[in-house]
Amino acid sequence: MKTFGNKKLTLIIFLSLALLMAVTRLPSIASVVGLHNASLAVFFLSGFYLRSIFFPLFFAEAALIDYAAFMGGQSDWCFTPAYLFLIPTYAALWGAGRWYAGWYRPVWRALIPLGLTLFASASLAFVISNVSFYLFSGYFVEMGFGQYAIEVAEYYPPYVARPFFYIAFVIGFHLLAEVFGRSKRFFARLVPGASR
Repeated sequence: MKTFGNKKLTLIIFLSLALLMAVTRLPSIASVVGLHNASLAVFFLSGFYLRSIFFPLFFAEAALIDYAAFMGGQSDWCFTPAYLFLIPTYAALWGAGRWYAGWYRPVWRALIPLGLTLFASASLAFVISNVSFYLFSGYFVEMGFGQYAIEVAEYYPPYVARPFFYIAFVIGFHLLAEVFGRSKRFFARLVPGASR
């Protein structure tokens, strides 16, 4: 979906997604609001709604939030050489959102490829992040890959399911905006001067 023709809408979407990431990624805030990390959904949605320039901005935001959390006393256990593989992890979601944007049509049946695209990209992100953590974190020298896969398998369902919560919310909001936009245009045609 191309929003970059409308700078105001692009700015609103960028700021909304940036705020969503900040509120759900920073542990001190996320624990208060009670929401899970929305980073996967943010990258998918930024791919869908925004231009390529926003990918590095969101990655920089994620890294700065993590750094702030580490400096604030959160465990830095995940901050290893494997951390760099969050770039392809998030790129998988961003690229899937970008791909779906080219395919998107405002019809209900478009929800099926959306669900499949989100599922596949979140699954790929899970594999990238966990395999890279196994290979490059330095924590699993003694553990075989099969055992590691068994250990992390329990995290797969929530990892893949959580972005669906945020995407469902955005879909609802997106559909309401489309309906409101159509009804506003329809009303403007019926009543001259109504759109002023």
